[in-house]
Amino acid sequence: MAIVVASSNLLHFLPASSDPPYELIQIHPAFVVLSKCKNIKHFKQIHSQFIKFGLHNTQFALSKLVEFCAVSTHGSLSYAVSIFNSIDNPNHVIYNMMIRGYSLSSFSSLALQYYVDMLFFGLQPNSYTFPFLLKSCTKLLASHTGKQVHGQVFKFGLEDDVYVHTSLINMYAQQGSLDDARLVFDKSSFRDAVSFTALITGYISKGYVDKARELFDKMPIRDVVSWNAMISGYAQIDQYDKALSLFQEMRQARITPDVSTLLSVLSACAHVGQIENGDWIRSWIEEHGHSSNIQLVNAMIDMYAKCGDLHMARYLFDGMPEKDLVSWNVMIGGYTHMSKYKDALEVFHVMQLNNVEPNDVTFLNVIPACANLGALDLGKWIHIYIEKHYQDFPNETLWTSLINMYAKCGNIEAAKHIFYNMQTKSLASWNAMISGLAMHGEANRAIQLFSEMAKEKFRPDEITFVSVLSACCHSGLANLGREFFNSMIHDYNIFPQLQHYGCMIDLLARAGLFEEAMSLVERMEMEPDGAIWGSILGACRIYKNLELAEYAAEKLFKLEPDNPGAYILLSNIYAGFGRWDEVARIRTFLNDKGMKKVPGSTSIEVDGVVHEFLVSDRTHSKSAEIYQMLEEVDRLLEMAGHVNDTSEVYYDVDEEWKEGVLCEHSEKLAIAYGLISTKPGTTLRIVKNLRVCGNCHSATKLISKIFDREIIARDRSRFHHFKDAHQSILLLTFLMRILN
Repeated sequence: MAIVVASSNLLHFLPASSDPPYELIQIHPAFVVLSKCKNIKHFKQIHSQFIKFGLHNTQFALSKLVEFCAVSTHGSLSYAVSIFNSIDNPNHVIYNMMIRGYSLSSFSSLALQYYVDMLFFGLQPNSYTFPFLLKSCTKLLASHTGKQVHGQVFKFGLEDDVYVHTSLINMYAQQGSLDDARLVFDKSSFRDAVSFTALITGYISKGYVDKARELFDKMPIRDVVSWNAMISGYAQIDQYDKALSLFQEMRQARITPDVSTLLSVLSACAHVGQIENGDWIRSWIEEHGHSSNIQLVNAMIDMYAKCGDLHMARYLFDGMPEKDLVSWNVMIGGYTHMSKYKDALEVFHVMQLNNVEPNDVTFLNVIPACANLGALDLGKWIHIYIEKHYQDFPNETLWTSLINMYAKCGNIEAAKHIFYNMQTKSLASWNAMISGLAMHGEANRAIQLFSEMAKEKFRPDEITFVSVLSACCHSGLANLGREFFNSMIHDYNIFPQLQHYGCMIDLLARAGLFEEAMSLVERMEMEPDGAIWGSILGACRIYKNLELAEYAAEKLFKLEPDNPGAYILLSNIYAGFGRWDEVARIRTFLNDKGMKKVPGSTSIEVDGVVHEFLVSDRTHSKSAEIYQMLEEVDRLLEMAGHVNDTSEVYYDVDEEWKEGVLCEHSEKLAIAYGLISTKPGTTLRIVKNLRVCGNCHSATKLISKIFDREIIARDRSRFHHFKDAHQSILLLTFLMRILN
């Protein structure tokens, strides 16, 4: 639609050398329309009206046209140049607009060229010229040029102008010339809050937070910007407690916070899990009518989620009248951060239904949820989406996340495919691939990849050695594990952390090398954690080492007094030795404390939906069909000679019930559901939150053979692959029974 500006009888067209009075020209309808312009297409129509009514002959009108094109986010710098070049004698205001426009662009050096031209044509710069010139020098990191401009400031007597003075401090500070910045500051005849803040920000940007705080404490008057600079400065160097403490001082000083303050404080609260300040901010936002500020609400959702209050986070999220992409990302990320992976995927599904386009941040939150739930179908969809939309913008972090997802979902071949087709690999991608191979029991391949990584000049880090030691642990390679552990210390100067000690002690204990394992425990420079004592206790059950088991359990009870798993494991060790009095004592203690073992759960993805089962679960909509299949599975297992070992089940359950409990373990229910819900030959992938018990391991191996299915089971530490390529006679018998 064309924009038409009515002519005005108030304007008498005069030559450019004699502009009409400002009071007269500013009320012309063309200026009113220009003030409301939102795009360059409409601006060109307005420009034509300026020409039609002779406004282009006035310097004031031309400066407004140049200002829109050069400075406005709706303008066009190239169009500003075309207007500027059409002006016979641009004044210093128009030059200032061009300098300002280029200082804000990616062609900052041209601002300096316009300044040179301005001087050449005899125009004198003013206090509006230098702040943007100095801004250009700051962006260019041109310290020599900056000093030349500083000389020009002295030449034209503007060193005491507040805006120029602050710009000089900011330029030197941002360029890292803090001594020069401080010299300008100290020699100034005045020091306002803006100049203080400029120098404080400079100190913070270079990591000199103590100097910044010293200067901050000397400020006679502190405005909200200076408080924000210090609070965000502490947050930038991860000193969140100091940031929150300073915020308390700010409140006591009765300084009203602004959006920048609240965003910094909410971020600090999220990092340290400090919800009290977050509650105060929420109340303040509601009281002062800022609840519609999407940026603040997003920050509150993120804060509450990371502090563990997902209920409040979801309440705020659901209450938003409008959500942007960040809103969805922080809610999904909050669920993922708190290991509520199913909820994360549900929110992502709703996001898709709302036709919100995801970005890389979305996927970096969703992919780990897929990985932990074994949601391979959704992971594959994301993979296809990334290949389609990010082909020209490779994101190593996304590809690394996909490698990790495929590995954790049991498709190690897909993980390998992505890894070997990556154009550029980071250390994180090498680590993800080595870790994936370790999880899948491919220790030799993981170790080979470690060697390839070294040949590619990647230096391994702490995470790399955790993965390599895990590979050795899963495959029982004690000698090789020792070599890697020693190499990490002596060849790479990496100080062993708890995870490294944990892998090595677990490896030695699993190999029955208890004396060496305990020697390593004693040599540790930090206290062993519950995982280390738990691995020793578990190995003691295998090797029936009661004395060490009691010692390890005692240590574990002190570290994790509310963990029933350790008590139950020791109870089962006592049961294996026939120490029934000790078993009864532990069980009575657990009952009195109301402590129960974490329930085993297993999930399986079918047609993009994740189904989760607990032991003896009957809540599924297809429960009747699942248990019917389970009966057939148990019958065929019995025909194949499988006998349940009830020794691992609690002693105070009679033999018949022990048998029943074993038959209804969550992994068997998940497998049964997979058998009735997928086509013959489909690979079944299940994920369990605990260790796969020996009974289910042997049963799953037979089920794979009977039904000619590859079954990939992931427990809390590794993968178990079950595969038999030949259809068995039992399966044929089963099929004939169904047909009859």
